[in-house]
Amino acid sequence: MSIAVAGAGAFGTALAISLARAGQSVVLWGRDADRIEAMKSSGRNAAYLPDVPLPEEIKPSSDFADLAGTETVLLSVPMQKLGQLARDQRKVLNGKTLVACCKGIDLVQLTGPTDILQDTCPDSCAAILTGPSFAADIARGLPTALTLACKNDATGEALQQALTTPNLRIYRTTDTLGAELGGALKNVMAIACGAVMGADLGESARAALMTRGYAEMKRLAQTLGAKPQTLSGLSGFGDLALTCTSDQSRNYRFGQSLGRSEPFDPNITVEGAATAKAASALAKKHNIDMPITNAVAALSSGDVSVQDVLKALLSRPLKEE
Repeated sequence: MSIAVAGAGAFGTALAISLARAGQSVVLWGRDADRIEAMKSSGRNAAYLPDVPLPEEIKPSSDFADLAGTETVLLSVPMQKLGQLARDQRKVLNGKTLVACCKGIDLVQLTGPTDILQDTCPDSCAAILTGPSFAADIARGLPTALTLACKNDATGEALQQALTTPNLRIYRTTDTLGAELGGALKNVMAIACGAVMGADLGESARAALMTRGYAEMKRLAQTLGAKPQTLSGLSGFGDLALTCTSDQSRNYRFGQSLGRSEPFDPNITVEGAATAKAASALAKKHNIDMPITNAVAALSSGDVSVQDVLKALLSRPLKEE
């Protein structure tokens, strides 16, 4: 199976490195021509993974046409930019196996990445690769387990075999919706947990938010038709545990900055902020109680303070767990 990675950020580059170390030739596309040229000359992605050399099997390119000859494209771009990239490059992408490597819910369509890809490229087979992982760990060759979700089980099995490497173990499912929602909604909860820790509200408060946040994730997922067990796996509970407890998570760090009332670098992509708004809209549409998600949406927009959110959550009516 010939593979290309569209998106030369940290995660896309890390996936390309892992595949290349396993002997797979990989085209790695990035839109910034100067940065791609620098990668070719230096043999490193200095902007994102400066300490990790690129194997010679990686072929950096800023020309999307170089992906035309590959069977499978891993799309490692921010969720809110995925639709535009797919529309812009439809002629190249349509008919291929497309694997989304982003986590979120589209703000306009209120759907996940596989629906975006399938709608834009109807002759393609869409899948998603998600789960508890940091790009730096994958690039360094540290053991990581991910979920590959594809409605077509035969394609999913082929992808599982192709994307598994010595340090990357792939599990598969046909529940694309559950995998998407687990990966998207855990970012919302990571912002909430970061805010709690940034405001010095304590580990106990973080544990409570993770637990009640997980309940919200399952409520929305099940209402929309996902399988409950998917949310208990790598793409749900596993990713939640990682992202809500580590400073490596951009969403967690963004939450910390909110809790401390400090500015956050606007050049850093925080998928959870947009996802909170989209998930809040979905919750309202389906009449689902998601107070933490709603609070994160308001907090990320600057409409409320952490203390306002805390007061609102603690004053909610008591209920059975």
